[in-house]
Amino acid sequence: MHTVGDLVDHLEGWYPLGTAESWDRVGLTVGDRADRVERVWCTVDVTPEVIAEAVAGGADLIVAHHPLLLRGVHTVTSDTAKGRMVSELIRNRVALWSGHTNADCAADGVAEALADALGIRECRPLVPADGHRMLNLVVFVPTDHVAAVVDALAGAGAGRVGEYDRCHWATEGTGSFRPLAGANPYLGERGTVEQVTEARVELVLPARSRAAVLAALREAHPYEEPAFHFTDADTGIPVDTGLGRVGVPAEQITLRALGERLAEVLPATAGGVRLGDPSADPDRPVRRIALLPGAGDSLLDRVRGLDVDVYITSDLRHHPASEFLIEGGPALIDIAHWAAEWLWLPRLADKLRGLEQAPEVTVSELNTDPWLLRLGPDVG
Repeated sequence: MHTVGDLVDHLEGWYPLGTAESWDRVGLTVGDRADRVERVWCTVDVTPEVIAEAVAGGADLIVAHHPLLLRGVHTVTSDTAKGRMVSELIRNRVALWSGHTNADCAADGVAEALADALGIRECRPLVPADGHRMLNLVVFVPTDHVAAVVDALAGAGAGRVGEYDRCHWATEGTGSFRPLAGANPYLGERGTVEQVTEARVELVLPARSRAAVLAALREAHPYEEPAFHFTDADTGIPVDTGLGRVGVPAEQITLRALGERLAEVLPATAGGVRLGDPSADPDRPVRRIALLPGAGDSLLDRVRGLDVDVYITSDLRHHPASEFLIEGGPALIDIAHWAAEWLWLPRLADKLRGLEQAPEVTVSELNTDPWLLRLGPDVG
């Protein structure tokens, strides 16, 4: 029998919290890690209807894609919808865990589920998770300057590990060098071999902070030419982690047929599948496909620079989509946000069912798409 904590550990092993976007709010939202779990309920959204369904089904843990408390919440009283939902979860002792952008970008996550459903192969991330790449810095410093150099490096973003900063390792040894004719040495004389007691100092840093850390190093280090090197630090994040996917169809397919395929594999919604094409030729072949389950118009500029024939995503707004097509961008296929992400749930359920002494797992089939009906005549 698993506890909430056991299952959270598995979920966060598959979908590491450190791969979530900085604005996201993922992980355990409600619940006691020591509580036993016999049944898990999987859903895209947490709504009153989903909670009622899960409670009626005897669920002890809801695993959701969208965080319930993504934006700032200052009260969870029954005067608010979210407060009522949190109260209902606590009252019925149902835990809630959310995997959002960390599940989006996982090697076997939300984007991969949509790509697989469409038969897209040779996939790579649309936006690689370089923001989570870490480096290890090794620098050799005279022992009486170690504190000042570490302070400067920490101020530039190095040495942060979880909720600790200024983390570093230092070991002493003997450094040797000979200043040449054009040197202006801090220690020693030109043409003379010097030996100095130095510390080998090591810190980790995000790859994005490399330039700032290097500038701080050169500013704080007493040597004219400090000795240092960077190496990649293994964070355990697979290299194919990242938002969205880009790949090729497994067989020849037209733009229209691709849209029809989406209509077949996605759960039905009022919005259905919408297609926009600057060439006005929906029967042209598709060679390469970019996709991003969920809201994706923020990546239109990135997609424009790729060698793709179509971009599949959700929640496209009128003006960005119109301008994208007018400027000759690849074709656009707009699909329902909920439907695109629902395809991940059966894959998630299979992972949970594959655990030793697995809990019972139910995939909610409640349609939580906000649109109820599409009225008026069909067009196209």
